Amino acid sequence: MGFCPQCKNPEPLVEEVSRPPRIAGLAPTPVQLTKVGAERFDRRLTGLGELDRVLGGGLVEGSVILLGGEPGVGKSTLLLQAAGRLAAGGARTLVASAEESAEQVGLRASRLGVASDDVLLLADDDVDRVIAAAEECRPEVLIIDSIQTVGVPDVDSAPGGVTQVRESAARLIRFAKSSGIATVLVGHVNKEGGLAGPKLLEHMVDVVLSLEGDPDRGFRALRSFKNRFGATHVVALFDMQSEGMSEVADPSVAFLAEWQSDVPGTVVFPAVEGRRAVMMEIQALVSPTTLAQPRRSVRGVEAARVHQLLAVLERHCRIKLSDQEVFVNVVGGWRVEEPACDLPVALAIASSAWDVALGSTAAWGEIGLAGEVRAVPFDLRRREESERVGVKTVVAPGTDSRLRLCDAVRAALDAVS
Repeated sequence: MGFCPQCKNPEPLVEEVSRPPRIAGLAPTPVQLTKVGAERFDRRLTGLGELDRVLGGGLVEGSVILLGGEPGVGKSTLLLQAAGRLAAGGARTLVASAEESAEQVGLRASRLGVASDDVLLLADDDVDRVIAAAEECRPEVLIIDSIQTVGVPDVDSAPGGVTQVRESAARLIRFAKSSGIATVLVGHVNKEGGLAGPKLLEHMVDVVLSLEGDPDRGFRALRSFKNRFGATHVVALFDMQSEGMSEVADPSVAFLAEWQSDVPGTVVFPAVEGRRAVMMEIQALVSPTTLAQPRRSVRGVEAARVHQLLAVLERHCRIKLSDQEVFVNVVGGWRVEEPACDLPVALAIASSAWDVALGSTAAWGEIGLAGEVRAVPFDLRRREESERVGVKTVVAPGTDSRLRLCDAVRAALDAVS
């Protein structure tokens, strides 16, 4: 029929396999919370410093990690490199590939220089057979590539379905907890950019990582959105090359390597990700148009915030933008989510609209609808990073003073003159 005749829901039906009820046994004995000591987790370094930093210090025994990302971003490459580094440190790793054949994985391993007898490969899409192989060889780390392509024979549906993904992940998680083997699950993303499959999958695992990249450049950003063993919102930067992922120890220098400060419409912004401040270039281009509806193209920042900034600039700074096309871009493929990027975006738009280069200028601050620029956290950390990379001018609100957007634009122009 295409819909449910009762609730009119157009979603497809999902088969649920009924299981016999468990036999009631002895009730577990609860313990007092005050008598539970702080547990120390044994960690194993992967050999990739940036990956270990995002994980909070390495892989925890028995933990389950979900790594998501778009197709071709480098998830399999990163994990295969980590498997090679783990094997070099004496840790056996089992890679279960359901997307590629053993020959394809072998070709990638030879290109990456992974040649160790402690890296085991299994090309199979049956979760039960993968668990049986892991029980036999007893690796320290198990990699499943990917959770959407493996399945269990008990569920009568194709791999990738909601029930298959949930049941496969549940069995792998139970095996990881009982055996103490750190397990990494590779996950696909949907067209909106979120992890595909049931949202329950992100709640079941211990760590959720996302690998993002710029299709025009080789930079890859690894973000931590959930970590039961460490800090969240930590970001690592890699550079995708022909021989694999190489760690970028200083992202600020890498992002500003081709920065031209004498061009209108560019401002640097010190973003704070976790405990690290990263300098990145924000560009804007304002161009006249004859279209009745001018185009607005935004990449790297939230489009709704840019539209709000355009209205504030036109209302409080008298910069007419209703008949102009506006393009905003964060160089390097980095995605900025904190509101501190409001001021650099507004300065870049004003600089392009007036065709005046702001020079070596860094800015940060949140802009309100009344045209005020509000202070944001980590002001000292941003100033130290700006000074370290040699930025000459800083435009930012103080912690004990109020700043108007028109005053911030005027201060940036006075610094140039």
